[in-house]
Parts: sequence; structure tokens; C-alpha cells
Amino acid sequence: MAIDNRDGEAFLTFVTDKLKTRIAHISESILEGQKDIEGMHEYYWENYTEMDQYGYENFDNQQALLHQINANEQQIHLRKRFRKMLDSPFFGRVDFIFEGEYEPEIFYIGIGNFAEETGHTPLIYDWRAPVSGLFYDYDKGPASYEAPLGTITGEIASKWQYKIRNGKMVYQFESDVKIDDEILMAELGSGGSVALKNIVRTIQKEQNAIIRNTKDKIMVIQGAAGSGKTSIALHRIAYLLYHDRKNLKSSNILILSPNSIFSDYISHILPELGEENIREMSFDLFAYKELKDTVSDCEDRYDQIERSLTMPDVPSLYKEKQSREFLNQMEGYLTTLEDELMNFHDVEYKNFTRKEEEIIELFYFKFQDIPLLSRMEAVAENFIDEVETLRDSDMDEEERAFVMEKFMGMYETRDVYVMYSRFLESCGYPGLPHVQLADRRLSYEDVYPVLYMKYRLFGQNSSHNGIKHLVVDEMQDYSRLQYLIIKMMFPCRMTILGDKAQTMEDENQDVIGFLPKIFGKDIRRIVMNKSYRNTVEIATYANHLAGITDMDLFERHGAPVEEKHFPGKESQSMEQALDEIIKKLELGEEQFETAAVILRTEGEAKKAAGILKEKLAAAGFDTENRFSYLHRDSTSFCKGLTVTTFYLAKGLEFDQVFSLFPEADTSALAKQGRYIAATRALHKLHMYEYGN
Repeated sequence: MAIDNRDGEAFLTFVTDKLKTRIAHISESILEGQKDIEGMHEYYWENYTEMDQYGYENFDNQQALLHQINANEQQIHLRKRFRKMLDSPFFGRVDFIFEGEYEPEIFYIGIGNFAEETGHTPLIYDWRAPVSGLFYDYDKGPASYEAPLGTITGEIASKWQYKIRNGKMVYQFESDVKIDDEILMAELGSGGSVALKNIVRTIQKEQNAIIRNTKDKIMVIQGAAGSGKTSIALHRIAYLLYHDRKNLKSSNILILSPNSIFSDYISHILPELGEENIREMSFDLFAYKELKDTVSDCEDRYDQIERSLTMPDVPSLYKEKQSREFLNQMEGYLTTLEDELMNFHDVEYKNFTRKEEEIIELFYFKFQDIPLLSRMEAVAENFIDEVETLRDSDMDEEERAFVMEKFMGMYETRDVYVMYSRFLESCGYPGLPHVQLADRRLSYEDVYPVLYMKYRLFGQNSSHNGIKHLVVDEMQDYSRLQYLIIKMMFPCRMTILGDKAQTMEDENQDVIGFLPKIFGKDIRRIVMNKSYRNTVEIATYANHLAGITDMDLFERHGAPVEEKHFPGKESQSMEQALDEIIKKLELGEEQFETAAVILRTEGEAKKAAGILKEKLAAAGFDTENRFSYLHRDSTSFCKGLTVTTFYLAKGLEFDQVFSLFPEADTSALAKQGRYIAATRALHKLHMYEYGN
């Protein structure tokens, strides 16, 4: 039956039926495949004792079984994607007249390709397909796109936008311009989703250029709070995975994200776009794993922030130990180790001898490019190879270990912890405690200097070579030293993003200024100054807190920001503020999905969470399912009311936010905390202060 694919409603009905039919066929195929797998298992166990002695039949059976299992897994994955598409099969359409033609060809666009059968012409095109670029990059009129065979030119006759939910058309309209802010208005005004929004249907032309950029090795996105930079970075990853499927797999990508909560928060975006199993890790956890053979424990960034807030009179050496000057001092110290660390002597093994002069020649000249603490291993291997060649037999493991130990004993020490402590003392700093490995704990200020020293002395860990694309989020929170380590560990393509106004330091750090000196000049820098998250009232208030004057605000208005002070003793006034929060909380079926109470420190957040949970439970609120206290070890983000600190709330967003800070703390870091808390609010913001 012919279908008028110019009618969005009719095409929705048509394509939904086709999706259901295809899903049914796939389900039958999966069942048949499962029966085949069970049959193969049964045949194998009944006959494996009689299979030929060379194992050919056994091998063939195993290969056939593996092939069927893989085929079934692919079918299951395909069915999962098509079932997801049933909710919203497409969101856009472009009618394109190819050059030399008179009638337009119609392309519907969705989160994935869909054809009636594999290999047939798609009824719906993946948003990442070349032809879909027409939808994002052009208005009506002349247009072109890059196809595998070259540039395709023509003219856009019309563009349509759709919103489909639960398989039903919510709205459709023809658009003369690029995907409009009206769509964003509808999406943002409808109440916050639990996790970062999928922006495919509302990608703007500028954002599309970032997402589809495959040329630049390192892309740095400086984006205002709520500009969609993280979502854009994840869409870029989905796009790159789609277009370089032969060389780039999800296992080749690593996202350095702030914490486990944020990882959970963004986790649905890539699967929704058809990509799964992207590895995510905080850089502090990465550092801890790299140093576990050097120390037993490391402080993380949150320990350092807590110390700065709760003990403001205790001087911090963090900035000093991340500085360029400190690094130069370390490099100078490392050059002295070339001589001071070594105690050369002859090595004898059975009838073979390596003279001290020969060892020195190998160590300082032949193997000079190998890092210092790995170099003697190369010298030992050179000797072992010679011995094996002369006696025409290989050494066993015990012999090799014995010879290796003789050579490695020429180092006075190979303990990076000890060497770093000596370095500190040589610079006039207190050394590290002289304790055994099990008792070693590094302060945050020393974690990355020790890691840098380890890499310089041992070389980089080859286990990271599988990473072909690195995403660094919250770039403003990384020091110059941390970026040097990132460059050493990950010589791959990168997407680096952040907002200099949301730094965790006393003052803003514009990393874009020094990144070219580390990664070279071929960095593509993008500035995104338009914020979509907050209402004009909230964004204006937050910008005033941070002294920001150059942000382009998205025209969405809402309630004014409420400011309130609760005077009195700290504990009593905090409880008064929490009572007020319970009164103002707007969580319910006809209200908001998410709300947050954002505090300054972990102790304050824990105390407030305990009081709120007790009071809300007494009032009949479902605290089991709709209340959560997010701390540094939390791994999931939930609907309802969340209580947390400002530094854990970074990157998250909520419909309604209550910022609750002690009035007495006017430090630069607390000021940053208030700004971060304010920028988390989508619709309503309450800025509360307590205490005298």
C-alpha cells in the first residue's frame, strides 16, 4: 500500500506498524537462534568423545556456536533499539531536491536508522548520517552535504519538526529556519528530566558544527553554565563512533568525569543515542589506581575542598605544588638522580662478566632515552641476551630473576615515595612521613607531583594505549601539572570542556590560556556563551554573584529568585531554614520532578539531610523512594529531593533549588559555592543564609 510520506501523522502510523513487524520478526529470529544454540550444545555433549582426533570437528562446532551466539546478541541489540524507537520514531524531516531533479526526496530523521529489511533503503535516517546534516545546517534554499561519493548539492524545499511521545504525535510544524528556540522553550519549560537531556531534536547549527567535527585532534569547549557543553561533547562521541566504526569502538573512549554521581547522571545519553559501554572515571580515582604500588591511600579533591572550607586558617600548599616553578624545581632534582641514585659495579654470573665501564656506557648512552628507573632493566636484558646467545640456551625464570636482581641492586632506591620526600626537603618543604607502604597516605597537594615523578622515572603505563579518544569534563578544575600528566598518558584525540566561572579555586582559572603550550597550537577552541538551563531571572542573579557580564541569556522567564536570612545560633537557624524549605518544596504529580538542597560542606549536608528526612517522613513524604543524600561515595542520581554539597552538585540540574550557606562564610570558595548552587536551578531558586 502506497503511503503519503508528506503527511507526518500518516507516516508515523505507517512506520510504527513497520517497526512492530520488524521487532516481531527479530523476536522470532532470536527464538530460532536460541533453539539452534541449545541444539549445538546438546549435539556437542552427546558427540564430543567421538569427534576426530585432530579436533577439526570440535573446532568447527565451537566456531559455529560462537557465530550463532554473536548473531543472536546483534539481533537482541537491534530489537532493543527498535523498541526504543517505537516511543519516538523520528523528530525531523527534510525535503531535498537533488540537483537536476524536480521533485523532492523526503528524509525522516531519528535516533537511529530503520529500514523494513537489512540493506533496504531506510525509512528513517540516523541523525549522524551525512544527509541528516541538511536538517541541522541549512534553512530553506540551496544546500549540500558530504556523502561517501563526494559533495551532493541541491535545494531544501521544506523542513519539519515533530515531537512524538509514547508513539503519539504531540506536535508538528514546518520550520523556515534552523531548529528553533521554540522547541528548546517547550523542552526546558516542561520540567526537568532526571538526567542530562538528549539534545538531538534541538541541536542548533553552531552546536552541530562542534558535534560533527572530525578534523581537529583536540577540541576545547569553553561553555557557560547551562550552555549544553557536556551534552554536546557526548553527542560528539556518539557521532565519532558512528562514523569511524572500523577504528573506534566504545571501549576506546574514556570520560574523565567529576564523580560517580555525575557518571550515572549522564549514563543514559550515549545508550539513548545507540552507543554503550563508554568507560567513565574521575581523574582522582585514576591517580589513586596508578599510585597504589607507591602509597596505600590518596586524598581526593573533595578532601582538599573540605579542608579549605572548614579550616580556612590552615595554609594550603596545593597551588604552590601544582605551579610551574615547583615543576621546574622537580625537573632539576630529577637530573641530579642520574648520578646520585646509582652505585655501579661489575656483574658476574657463572663464567660471564659485565664490567662496570660497560654498564655505565650502556646506562648513560645506549639506553639514555629509557626513563631512569626502567633503564637498568634494559641493561640487564642486554646482558641476559648475550649470555643466552653464547651458551645457546635460554635462562629459566629463576636464573633471570637472580641476574635481574644483581643489576637492579645498583639503584640506591627505586621508591618514588622516598625520592619525592627527599625532593621536598631539598626545596625547604617538610618531607613525607617515614612509614611502610601500608601506612602511606598522600595529601591531595602531593598526589599529582608524585604521579608526575613516577611517570618521569618509570615511563608511562602501556595499559592506556587502547584509549583513542579522551573526554575531560570540568576542565577548569585541572591544574597545569594535571594536563601535563594527561598528555603523557593519553597521546590521543580529546574533547576538553568546562566553564571557567565554575572553578573550585579561590579565583577563576582560564585553562585555554596555557593548553596550547602543552598540547600544541593545533587546538580548536569553541566558546559557548548562550545559557539554556536557567530562567532569565535565575541566570541574571547567578551572573551577578560571579561578576559575569558577557553571557547570552535564553529568553525563558520564571519566578524571581527568593533571598532569605535566618538569624540566630547556627544550629537553630539552620533548622528554621529547613522548616521553610519543607514549606516551599514543590514536589508532586502536578509540580516538579526534582529539587535539591545544596549546602557548603559534607558535615552540613549530612546534618541537614538527617533533619529533613525525619521531618519529611513525619509529614507523610515518601522518603524511601523520593529522598536522597548524595555524598562522595554515591553512585546513582534519583528523582525527588536531593541533599548534597555544591561541589558534588556541579554538572547536575534540578527543577527547584534551595541554596543553604552560613552567612558568616564570605570566603572566595564559598562565593563560588553559592554561584554553582544558583546555576543548578531550572525553574525556581531560593538563596537562604543562616547564622550570624
